[in-house]
Amino acid sequence: MKRWNGWGNVDTDYPLPPPALDYLTKRLGRLEPTPDTAKETLLATVSESRLPAHPLVDASAETRLTHARGQSLRDWVDMRYGRAVTVPDGVAFPRTDEEVRDLLAYARDAGADIIPYGGGTSVVGHITPLGADAPVLTLSLEKMTRLLDLDETSRLATFQAGVAGPALEEQLNARGYTLGHFPQSFEYSTLGGWVATRSSGQQSYHYGRIESLFAGGSVETPRGRLEIKPVPASAAGPDLREMLLGSEGRLGVITQAKVRVRRVPEAEGFFGVFFPSWEQGSDAVQEIVQNELPVSMLRLSNPLETETTLILSGKRWVGLAERGLRTIGYGDGRCLLIFGVTGSMRSFQRTRREVAALCRKHSGLFVGTVVGHTWQKSRFLTPYLRNTLWEKGIALDTLETALPWSQVRDASAAIPQAIVAAMSKHNERALAFAHLSHVYRDGASIYTTYLFRRTADPAELLERWRDMKHDASLTLQKYGGTISHQHGVGTDHLPYLPAEKGALGMDALRALCRSFDPDGMMNPGKLV
Repeated sequence: MKRWNGWGNVDTDYPLPPPALDYLTKRLGRLEPTPDTAKETLLATVSESRLPAHPLVDASAETRLTHARGQSLRDWVDMRYGRAVTVPDGVAFPRTDEEVRDLLAYARDAGADIIPYGGGTSVVGHITPLGADAPVLTLSLEKMTRLLDLDETSRLATFQAGVAGPALEEQLNARGYTLGHFPQSFEYSTLGGWVATRSSGQQSYHYGRIESLFAGGSVETPRGRLEIKPVPASAAGPDLREMLLGSEGRLGVITQAKVRVRRVPEAEGFFGVFFPSWEQGSDAVQEIVQNELPVSMLRLSNPLETETTLILSGKRWVGLAERGLRTIGYGDGRCLLIFGVTGSMRSFQRTRREVAALCRKHSGLFVGTVVGHTWQKSRFLTPYLRNTLWEKGIALDTLETALPWSQVRDASAAIPQAIVAAMSKHNERALAFAHLSHVYRDGASIYTTYLFRRTADPAELLERWRDMKHDASLTLQKYGGTISHQHGVGTDHLPYLPAEKGALGMDALRALCRSFDPDGMMNPGKLV
């Protein structure tokens, strides 16, 4: 069963070893956890639905509450502190495109707004009702999960858009294929959500981001059905796929998606390399990419993330590794690179050797599969750590960007520093660290994680979070970075989008929304 006010399945936990809790206490100060608001207390605050009855719409208080928020820090504060004062007036569960079409007509007649809902994993406020005068219908695609067609000649698969990562891969793997899209939210996030937010999987360097995997599909809009045919390439004007990618539910409901699939690889492995410094590690990563070595993933943690990640893992070999690394000169500045290799057995062996050799050129110490295998086993379990930290009195949030290589080194230091400085104004400490999570020939994505003490007062907690988020966002934009590399815009990033798109660009986005949704009923207040 899914948690109603946190991440993931209620039966899955990420325990925090005692040394890790001691480490966090020393970094942040004495922890004072406060109890969460009981579910029954929140349910008692859910008002009567303003929607007329419909056979596909569930207007019960529990269903409405459990579809009222995603996974942003603001969402967590609302649910955990009992501040979720806005909930949808009903949640619909269509099974077909026709039922989606019917629900759009029903919402229009009722004067309702619609929030498309996939897996509820948004971390920037995509699915939160904003409290407008109109009733709100959340339209969940959780029953639309089937593989509709697999064209093995063209290697195109057509899915209903509500399929989550595990079910998608299970259906493809049974036929010998894979999509290869593995975001950290893989357990619950959906194909339609990936398209709507321009998602990036952990091995996108090999498989491609969702924009290169998305070949076409169907969208039900307030003005009718939009069909995008899958062609390998086209010069017939602007690409309509690009309108859907990153549209965040503002144009309509994505009901079907055609995606480019591959055969399941013969071999795959993940390996670890330690570097004496961030500079040596980032130079190695840049050279690997620009030499076009066919890795499937490169993830380089800065020194503080390397230290924190190893301590939080609780693995018995960490202490031994720490002593060994210091003995050979890898001190406090050491950084950990995890790289993946995916493909044929022959290319797998060759790539592993070439990457290891290039890393040695930059003083990297190749440590084989132990670290990489540990990361692989826990890569979809790591989000559960957020539940554990919260219960200990620690809030966690992330932000990410992408920018040219010429700015990566300075920005990767400046962004965490901005977070720490913002928190110091409140006489509090933050633990902020970063890694390069996705790499390109011309630049890289910097993914920053920050931890800070919870407060008994939710307003105070949100004020501190807003200050950190704001200062970090301005900093990454100062270095020429995008406000979002993979999480989308939602409401949290909306204030910073005009600086990136410009006035004319924002006008174009608004005009696009009006073209498909003239009455503004689709997910208002998000993106633009």
